Amino acid sequence: MEINYIEDKKESVVFEVTDVTHGFCNVLKDELVKDKKVKLATYKIDHPQTGIPTFKIEGDDPKKSLKAAVKSLSKEIDDLKKNVSKI
Repeated sequence: MEINYIEDKKESVVFEVTDVTHGFCNVLKDELVKDKKVKLATYKIDHPQTGIPTFKIEGDDPKKSLKAAVKSLSKEIDDLKKNVSKI
């Protein structure tokens, strides 16, 4: 996975994420909208099989919100791995 910024403003960022699907994009978007500082978190994929997801985040500090969302998801994945290994 690679993030390529297309637009980087103080209260708005637009970026592409390579090698991910709608599943990952939905999870990331859902995590972003939990942040009260995020006013808008959305993404689009122009073509379902060949398109690259493009995200747009608007808020007080969108890059900080993105980093916090990724950190939170990483923790959730680690917790899930621990619980699955106990089965």
